[in-house]
Amino acid sequence: MGSTDGDGLREFYSAHQPRLVGVIALLTGSRAEAEDIVQEAFVRLVPRWSKVSGYDAPDAWVRLVAVRLAANRHRDSNRFARVFHRLPREHAPDPADGYGGDLERALAGLPMPARQVVVLHYVCDLSVAQVADTLGIAEGTVKSRLSRARQMLSTTLRSEDHA
Repeated sequence: MGSTDGDGLREFYSAHQPRLVGVIALLTGSRAEAEDIVQEAFVRLVPRWSKVSGYDAPDAWVRLVAVRLAANRHRDSNRFARVFHRLPREHAPDPADGYGGDLERALAGLPMPARQVVVLHYVCDLSVAQVADTLGIAEGTVKSRLSRARQMLSTTLRSEDHA
């Protein structure tokens, strides 16, 4: 990789890393975990930069990798949780994450598939077709997950308003 490629990659990282961390933090509920996942996505980008940098939207490639890494971690942590399901769970959010907003808590309460479509559609401004393509699912599935997620978020946010 020549210095021009390296400079382009550094600029790309500086321009896209902060927002991607924010997006992935909404998926994972943890800023620290999001930073790890995004770092891993960029590590995977480095050997592919000369190819990916030529794409129309190289940020979409990194976002896809990060979303899939987050989903894989979630799936793995669910397997771990099932094995140790008798251990008490902590319900308090990690104060180091800086989360405290009602919306972040409501998003964290959604199942991962619903959280993925909500974050990709509303936070990343992807169309239903783009979300479907990113996640490898049908557009109808995206629409139904969005509908259920909106309903769950509405119920959760209304109940928090009355609490």
